[in-house]
Amino acid sequence: MSSKAAPAEPFRLALISMPWSIFNRPSIQLGALKAWLDRDSTIQTHTFHPYLQVAKAVGTETYHHLAKNSWAGEALYSPLLFPAQRRQAARLFDESCKGKGPGKSPLQGLDFDQTVQTLDLSLDHWLAGLDLASYHLIGFSICFNQLLSSLTAAQRIKKMHPFLPIVIGGSGCVGATGASLLENFSQIDYVISGEGEESLEHLCHHLKKKEDPDSLPPQIILRTRPFVKSPYRGLADLNTLPTPDYSPYFYQLQETFPAQPFIPNLPLEFSRGCWWNRCTFCNLNLQWQGYRWKESDTMAREVAEQSRRHGCLDFTFTDNALPPREADLFFQTMTEAKCDYDFFAEIRVITDGDKLAAYRRGGLSSVQVGIEALSTSLLARMEKGTTAMDNIGAMKQSRGCHMRLDGNLITEFPGSSSEEVTETLQNLDFVLPFTPLTAASFFLGEGSPICNEPKKFGISALLQHPKNRRLFPREVLAGMNMLIKEYRGDRTLQRRLWEPVRRKISQWQTFHTGRDIHGIPPLSYRDGGSFLIIRQEQINGPCLHHRLRGTSRAIYLYCQTIREQKELAQQFPTIQPQALNDFLLELSAKRILFQEGSRFLALAIPASTL
Repeated sequence: MSSKAAPAEPFRLALISMPWSIFNRPSIQLGALKAWLDRDSTIQTHTFHPYLQVAKAVGTETYHHLAKNSWAGEALYSPLLFPAQRRQAARLFDESCKGKGPGKSPLQGLDFDQTVQTLDLSLDHWLAGLDLASYHLIGFSICFNQLLSSLTAAQRIKKMHPFLPIVIGGSGCVGATGASLLENFSQIDYVISGEGEESLEHLCHHLKKKEDPDSLPPQIILRTRPFVKSPYRGLADLNTLPTPDYSPYFYQLQETFPAQPFIPNLPLEFSRGCWWNRCTFCNLNLQWQGYRWKESDTMAREVAEQSRRHGCLDFTFTDNALPPREADLFFQTMTEAKCDYDFFAEIRVITDGDKLAAYRRGGLSSVQVGIEALSTSLLARMEKGTTAMDNIGAMKQSRGCHMRLDGNLITEFPGSSSEEVTETLQNLDFVLPFTPLTAASFFLGEGSPICNEPKKFGISALLQHPKNRRLFPREVLAGMNMLIKEYRGDRTLQRRLWEPVRRKISQWQTFHTGRDIHGIPPLSYRDGGSFLIIRQEQINGPCLHHRLRGTSRAIYLYCQTIREQKELAQQFPTIQPQALNDFLLELSAKRILFQEGSRFLALAIPASTL
């Protein structure tokens, strides 16, 4: 008889991503953690995406819009966790679903009580299908709009299995926010603040060996010791990360939607953190310490591997900002790959039309650009590192290379002046031909530079956000450090100042929604060799046509990229400075050229590229 000892039982971990994670996308957090932990033979990791069942229960179209409306989504789970909040949550839900801008909100008419009941039954049905007793640890990945759904599921798991430990992590529970969640919700046992790979592996081994909790590193927050900000900087080399494992998502997708009504969009991670990381309003990098990135070859191999594994061509970068040099190389590689990949990414402002065109050839079809403002002095106080000219240049160049640009224009920024609002209104006239921005009221984010130094921005007090007061009982919220805060300052003044901007953005959006001209932008030019014909649509008024001949044509074409006045003087030395200035002012008055100080940019897009 063999005396060989039986292999030790593996430590079983369940990782869960709740609504309102985007349903046609696997969770990159779960996929990355599973791939990392699978290299440890003593840990057996299972990932679950119950948001798929919710998408089926409420309908994919409704789910899509709820996932985009974070307050409405959170309001639907509030009465499941706090029954006494039902009336308040219902009011918040109704207000959030009213919608703004042109057209009816897609969520108008959705019944609150019926949808809450659907979510309740879906959660119970999903939990009933899990063998919870077989797991040693349950983990929830929590991003901004997953808090109440995750707390609700954790509460029910804890009720069924009181001694089963539960850990949470993710961007929605970093630092002091995570510590306050641990303090106020007994269903949580541990919070991982920041990157999860090494910390979660450490926690699994700790629980398996039943070690002293105080031996856990400080980035794992415990009730038994005071919270201190962790010095942990995360993984030094992202190139050592394994490719995220999305196989469980696809298996669960096949079970939930056997008819395969959609092909998933796969998330990618090129970098962690933000190489700029100075914007005064931003709190998106609390979970990252320092900026790190993958090499372009590593990223290209991951794209090819995921595409082969899952038969997908659509990808979304989760980065706050792509690494510039490596992105240049990556999109060149994608161009040479001869595959019809399609990418979305968040990028900083790029005014170089050739660079954007190269990215577009590499498959980058849609971008979220940090525009935020069309006033240069306001951009300076935001510490964006850009000017209104730069932002307008990025909007123009992306439109010229068929790249969809989405961006926000922050309204009601604390301390905004009437001059900055006036400048914004004037500059909105120049960007009419381009994809409309979305008006986004300023919100105060935990951990942002403004939140850390409120008096510097005219903020006299930090308060709980009134919408959170609808979601949480007063006694619970009193001990919470929420990611979004309210404040005392010049809110009333700012609302009044920025109202004309909101109206003008709404008109801009309506103008583009109402256009029915296939492929033709509102401002374009055709080149006749010795002359240009510029076609210009207006919101109120007939379509205008401008003809520029000879040197006038040459000047306009030269200004297709941003030009300094001294460059123009050198390029056209025979033209008197006053005559040149008068001509440029004339074009600016017609809003077919934008001027900022001594810089100029022609706004019309060549019709031949459309």
